[in-house]
Amino acid sequence: MTAIMAQSVSSAGYEKYSFGDHSLQNVYVHIPSPQPPSKSGYWIVYIHGGAWRDPEILAPTFKPTQDVLLASNNADIAGIASIEYRLTAHPNFPQDAVSVNPQEYRNAKHPDHVSDVQKGLALLQEKYAFGERYILAGHSCGATLAFQAVMNRIVPASNIVRPLAIVGVAGIYDMPFLVKTLSHIPAYREFITDAFGAEEVWRKASPAPDTAGGVVESWKNGRVAVLARSTNDELMHASQLPTMEEALRPWVAGGEGGKPRRVKVIEDLSETHDGIWRGGKELASLISVAIKELRDLEA
Repeated sequence: MTAIMAQSVSSAGYEKYSFGDHSLQNVYVHIPSPQPPSKSGYWIVYIHGGAWRDPEILAPTFKPTQDVLLASNNADIAGIASIEYRLTAHPNFPQDAVSVNPQEYRNAKHPDHVSDVQKGLALLQEKYAFGERYILAGHSCGATLAFQAVMNRIVPASNIVRPLAIVGVAGIYDMPFLVKTLSHIPAYREFITDAFGAEEVWRKASPAPDTAGGVVESWKNGRVAVLARSTNDELMHASQLPTMEEALRPWVAGGEGGKPRRVKVIEDLSETHDGIWRGGKELASLISVAIKELRDLEA
């Protein structure tokens, strides 16, 4: 059983639950009111980005998106959660290992990040028991983590219930390909190496291209994948999205129990990389697309 410690965060509209001893092992939960009819609503579970290391991009950054979602989709949403996970060291936010409390020290290495996401999902299931009726959404490395969380070849996901839908926004899906594509910008190799170590680890951890124990083989109950990017994204290379779209082609063809699957690709967003979540409207619109696609498949 997961140890659950609750702390009210009323100013952000969340209850905060911890699933570990580190200050970043948390899940922020909001239960909308009124609730949709029993068993008809979906949970929205969000994973923030920040290159696995930015201490200024944490779980509460989902609040603008939450507000937009609840203004337009309240009848479809049974609950909202945003997962916080341990971070890798950041050169712009140095810490002194001697003086910093170990529970606040940021030195996570793969697979710590995805392991924390899975622990956060397990906590949510233990407390709310919503099963597969949720949409797992992530931005940037949060999109990477969303797909990694269902992949057996990284951390076996037998301890979690996988989602019906995944929304990946501005995601990193093939890390070696990204580093090669942007070899003229050393920061990409730097933050991936800091989080994952050797390049052979990047390959195994990348959701695309799909190989044994990856998304296609592991995410058998999934029904909808939404992949999105902005034409004004100044940080994530456009080639990452079609790489993941190609990796999901076999997944579309092999729905569990003959159930249809869909991949929805959206490439006409207009915000900057972080503008997608800062304003909330575009990120909320993508989650709304996933809700609509699930509703259509269940009709």
